[in-house]
Amino acid sequence: MTEHDTADARPAIRLKPKANVRAIRRGAPWVFDNELVLDRRTKKLAPGTLAVLEDAERQPLGLVGVNPNSRITARMLDADSAARIDADWFAARLSKALSLRERLYDAPYYRLVHAEADGLPGLVVDRFGDTCVLQPNAAWLDRLETPLVEALVAVTGVTTVLKNASGRGRALEGLDEADAVLRGAAPDAPVPVGMNEAIYMADLTGGQKTGLFYDQRDNHAFAARLAPGARVLDVFSHVGGFALAALANGAANALCVDGSAPALALAEEGARRMGAQDRFTARRGDAFDVLEALHEDAAQFDLVICDPPAFAPAKPALEKGLRAYERVARLAAPRVAEDGYLVLCSCSHAADLASFTGACLRGIGRAGRRAQLIHTGQAGADHPLMPQLAESGYLKALFFRL
Repeated sequence: MTEHDTADARPAIRLKPKANVRAIRRGAPWVFDNELVLDRRTKKLAPGTLAVLEDAERQPLGLVGVNPNSRITARMLDADSAARIDADWFAARLSKALSLRERLYDAPYYRLVHAEADGLPGLVVDRFGDTCVLQPNAAWLDRLETPLVEALVAVTGVTTVLKNASGRGRALEGLDEADAVLRGAAPDAPVPVGMNEAIYMADLTGGQKTGLFYDQRDNHAFAARLAPGARVLDVFSHVGGFALAALANGAANALCVDGSAPALALAEEGARRMGAQDRFTARRGDAFDVLEALHEDAAQFDLVICDPPAFAPAKPALEKGLRAYERVARLAAPRVAEDGYLVLCSCSHAADLASFTGACLRGIGRAGRRAQLIHTGQAGADHPLMPQLAESGYLKALFFRL
């Protein structure tokens, strides 16, 4: 609880008469600006203010974190509008999150908190052994940073907590992009992370997002089942997610393609630590340009993976994004040898599974190939889906045999 926050002094914000109260009572975690009575007093609330959400008849629905500068104006924190949001409150939710991950994984390398699905709206926490990297993507979290960090250290026993303030989420909330060391000391070198028999190098201070994409772990594992003896092409490879898992599970060789030299250097270091450097090659360049060049060379691979950034991060970008996914499929499909495998991924919130699948099949068809869809993957269980929030099911991975 902040210095000026007491249950009886909290402001109230009110839903419009036509707002979907039933959805909120059933667990919908967000309230948008067009669902609220945005009077002068509400608009003047400081971002991160804790407030009581009321229905149109002024009956309390719960406690929310408010940000008048965001389209998501209120995020549901607790069904009890008088709840005390302090270190104990955070500790209870973090303990629930930790108990799931400890059941799932033998080692402390996972997504510890997946925002709304773990009851902590806007908060992402990835764990790397004794270090946690958090992304507070909502204003209420910035205001309650001290009790959050106190609880995180108490529940997990980590010695270092880093704040990663980059990303689209904070920008949409109107928040700063200032990274920080909140506890302990930042690591002075990339951290090795073992998954699927491979070794990945996570740059916790200078890498993308929190340093590693844990969400693809299960999809890396499925691809690894297809890898023994295979020639592998991993496009948009980042730090070598699919390629290193394939090499660790018997691939003949792997080529990683990415636009980031630092990311490829981390992938190469991972291959070296695995003793697979002789079977590893990196190629820096624009993915589309490299796929075109490989076409000119008539290069063929037994397993091709394309895991691009979000081409459709929001609905206005959907059509353009789907065309980009179709283009990826069209360029990648010819690089797959007969009876080989093509893996196409999307992390776009706005592109649902049906739309993404349709774009991929159009691209494969335009390349003159026929496909069997053999597996559909999603984010791992440390990225739980919140049924009331479709956006939490963002990751899709389609495995085709061509």
